[in-house]
Amino acid sequence: MVLTITLNPSLDISYPIEHLKINDVNRCQEVSKTAGGKGLNVTRVLHQMGHPVCATGFLGGNIGRFIADQLTENGIQHDFQSIAGETRNCIAILHDEGAQTEILEGGPVLSECDLVAFEEHLNGLLTDHDIVTISGSLSKGLPQTSYQSLIAQLNKMGKKVILDSSGASLEAVLVSKDKPYAIKPNLTEIEELTGEKLSLDQLAELKTLLMTELFEGIEFIMISLGAEGAFAKVGADYYRVSIPKINVVNPVGSGDSSVAGLAMALEQGKSVEAVLKTAMTLGLLNTMEAKTGYVDAAKFQTYFDLVDVKKV
Repeated sequence: MVLTITLNPSLDISYPIEHLKINDVNRCQEVSKTAGGKGLNVTRVLHQMGHPVCATGFLGGNIGRFIADQLTENGIQHDFQSIAGETRNCIAILHDEGAQTEILEGGPVLSECDLVAFEEHLNGLLTDHDIVTISGSLSKGLPQTSYQSLIAQLNKMGKKVILDSSGASLEAVLVSKDKPYAIKPNLTEIEELTGEKLSLDQLAELKTLLMTELFEGIEFIMISLGAEGAFAKVGADYYRVSIPKINVVNPVGSGDSSVAGLAMALEQGKSVEAVLKTAMTLGLLNTMEAKTGYVDAAKFQTYFDLVDVKKV
């Protein structure tokens, strides 16, 4: 069973309206409210694929209770740490022929005491979990080294950790001695971390970059490239992953779906090629759905067969 960690979840609210009127009343007839945050997208995709999963992290207030109740109603196992603050809302206004305006709350302010309480909570969850995913941003108030602390704890217990984060929290992990088993940055995030301008036409340079001290100790690095697929370093080997052209409906959440694929295939003990194909297939399937963090499991094998992995 995979354990997913989301330290800053949200209730994702979608308001589709025909036209956004500024400084006026906008009425919406259909509202979608979904348990959100990158880790909960991972959770939902694993559940849709029929793979055992449990979600944890921080939840608080009425919004936190709404999220927990929705997960229960959907048959998704969860065990969150309660906090005093209120879990955040993230609002998307869909308007004017495909335009999207987002209002993202910062979320509750937590402390190192909350993190210590969560680490104790986590100890009681890890008996049945070999793969742990950590996704998304940190709640306000938590130190940027929070993920490093969790990874150190999980490594001591022999768990494989997949980290999907960016910015200062990812950098804090990369410069520490406590490394995750896998990371899934995109090319822009790698460029921001290293200060290097990268090109897929210069794979030798990308290979050299991934051999630097910053990435030392990470067994599995998958760099997502959007419509261009992915580039991966696994151990001492490098792979180029190509994906078929498809009709993209909604790309949001595709990275989270790919993390779900990594976790599922790693736990199933698949080959490197199959792990990469599974990750990219679930990312593809997410882009074909209107909702974020959703896949149609019935289409999995068809698109799995269309993903190509070559060692380079």
